[in-house]
Amino acid sequence: MASKPPASDPVQDAPQVAAPQHHAAGLPAVKHSLKMAREQMGVKRTALTLLRVNQKDGFDCPGCAWPEPEHRHAAEFCENGAKAVAEEATLRRVTPEFFAAHPVTDLATRSGYWLGQQGRLTHPMLLDEGGTHYEPVTWERAFDLIADELTALDSPDEAVFYTSGRTSNEAAFLYQLFAREFGTNNLPDCSNMCHESSGSALTETIGIGKGSVLLEDLYKSDLIIVAGQNPGTNHPRMLSALEKAKAGGAKIISINPLPEAGLEKFKNPQTPKGLTKGAALNDLFLQIRLGGDQALFRLLNKLILATEGATDDAFIAEHTHGYEEFAKAARDADWDETLAATGLSRADIERTLELVLASKRTVVCWAMGLTQHKHSVPTIREVVNFLLLRGNIGRPGAGVCPVRGHSNVQGDRTMGIFERPAPAFLDALEKEFGFAPPREHGFDVVRAIRALRDGQAKVFFAMGGNFVSASPDTEVTESAMRRARLTVHVSTKLNRSHAVTGTRALILPTLGRTERDLQGSGEQFVTVEDSMGMVHASRGRLDPASHHLLSEPAIVARLARRVLGTESLTPWEEFEKDYATVRDRIARLIPGFEDFNEKVADPSGFALPHAPRDERRFPTATGKANFTAAPVEYPRVPEGRLLLQTLRSHDQYNTTIYGLDDRYRGIRNGRRVVLVNADDAKDLDLAEGSYVDLVSEWDDGVERRAPGFRVVHYPTARGCAAAYYPETNVLVPLDATADTSNTPASKSVVVRLEQSRTD
Repeated sequence: MASKPPASDPVQDAPQVAAPQHHAAGLPAVKHSLKMAREQMGVKRTALTLLRVNQKDGFDCPGCAWPEPEHRHAAEFCENGAKAVAEEATLRRVTPEFFAAHPVTDLATRSGYWLGQQGRLTHPMLLDEGGTHYEPVTWERAFDLIADELTALDSPDEAVFYTSGRTSNEAAFLYQLFAREFGTNNLPDCSNMCHESSGSALTETIGIGKGSVLLEDLYKSDLIIVAGQNPGTNHPRMLSALEKAKAGGAKIISINPLPEAGLEKFKNPQTPKGLTKGAALNDLFLQIRLGGDQALFRLLNKLILATEGATDDAFIAEHTHGYEEFAKAARDADWDETLAATGLSRADIERTLELVLASKRTVVCWAMGLTQHKHSVPTIREVVNFLLLRGNIGRPGAGVCPVRGHSNVQGDRTMGIFERPAPAFLDALEKEFGFAPPREHGFDVVRAIRALRDGQAKVFFAMGGNFVSASPDTEVTESAMRRARLTVHVSTKLNRSHAVTGTRALILPTLGRTERDLQGSGEQFVTVEDSMGMVHASRGRLDPASHHLLSEPAIVARLARRVLGTESLTPWEEFEKDYATVRDRIARLIPGFEDFNEKVADPSGFALPHAPRDERRFPTATGKANFTAAPVEYPRVPEGRLLLQTLRSHDQYNTTIYGLDDRYRGIRNGRRVVLVNADDAKDLDLAEGSYVDLVSEWDDGVERRAPGFRVVHYPTARGCAAAYYPETNVLVPLDATADTSNTPASKSVVVRLEQSRTD
């Protein structure tokens, strides 16, 4: 039997702290996965569901985007994947009776953990103007309300259409098609808050904003650098790939302000040896200061240039542009400045160089630790410089590997979810569907919040996600949302965004990945694209949580018919009835998807073309891979201040909170903790266990305060601190963003720590 949801929020005012662990996974991960799955689904449903996760005839995990190997285990999921599946396939239900018992003012006081634990949404719900409670509403009236608001706007650009990375390729394609036929490119998505910096840097330098490696490339590599990433929590199945690469002779360097258990030792629960002894992964751990990565890679490039025979001169001459300007900038790199920026020792960097020079095939992986700084785009460009110097793009076992978060966030962008679409994509859309799509760029996440705040946007529609909790500058974001005339959320579960509403609000419940999707032509499947550009099918098998649910493609198609009316030539009814017809249109529009339905019939899926990887062809403005030469930047922190990064706990996926523990870091029963280096704590007179308010400092002079955090003395880099989001998103100024990509700079927030008013 599944257990009931918590009736009240758990008390989190006394987190328990122990020493951090030095290994990840193993038997504790198995036990924790099964415990949480059993609580949500019961024993029988747990067995039936988990054995279909990431299988060729099953459904894609709704968690991270790490790819599946060709040969799969019976249990092809990780601990956090099991949690994600359990919360979607839960037997708990949020019914109209729940909403009748909980006014929105009550929901607004609840934690994200409590809201998420209540279960699956079962009915469309409306919060009417002046109302205190959500009330059930028919789908027909819900679509009428949305249509009335959209068609009453002075301009289509007063609407914002947000997308979460869970949305399937088919739903994403229809969603962007509807938004553009309606007349706007306001299509912000969660990429704007995470890997937008990667896409910006890679598009400029190699011509495509995606990684250039496949899973097999990791197995063939000599050296894998994992920078600004914690795979043990955020992409646990990556540890299996690193273990296999290590067994094949690869060396691994991790670059991070925090030591992470998964990269120290991985206890693979799939093998007897893994459950007992485990495998050490790191060959070298570089405990870098936040934001010091560009300086590190710049100095490494200088040292490579100074080493005779270390550069791939033939590759550079044939395939690259801008080498001379880059080389001059690299040769000017300064040792003392680099040591100050990184906090590393000279010996650390010299040992790194040894491993780099010994490698003929190098892969660099990264995540938010590189993408969420003001200088993130030049940092990633410098990583590309590093790889280009030794010809490490476009050959087996080498390349760039931005590790994406949500399970189809990359696919959504491929399908056209982008506020700045390429003219060629819009041309193809116009030719295929017979309408003139808008050409002006739309709002990304940060610009959408500004537009809502300033009254320039009046309707907010979210396809999945938890926008309010995911976004920066919480008070500004929530105030902006409350200015909207209508907020709409297509959701599977309750979250804080449902409690922070416009004048009117709708919750539209949808099918999850685990559920069977029956439409007019029969049972449907959807497709997703993983972090390495592999596309494959996903088939749910469970009965829907409620017969009132609609699929995401059905919601979009019905809304489009209601809003666009008979003037639309798009066959929306046909698309809802049979998703294969959607894939036929994708095949005609998007390069790499030719014969889409035939290709996806292969149980293993198919790889999208990638010119730099496949042909060493670089579709940039110069026709070659571009070296760049940006000035080195790194955060300067005033005396008595620390540089804060926001991060996840182990019981968390993005803004979804599964529990109140962070097992690998030794934190239990609470999330309001701040990790501070013990020497910094001594200098600042911060005792272990004391309570502080975190106050961010930004040049607008606004005080942003997160109160009541327990100080934990922790082995983070000097001058750096860490705390969990979304609790600390309140500290990230809306205007503190990365140059070029406009991604919130959540990994470099200058803070002061004040004795808590509640201490």
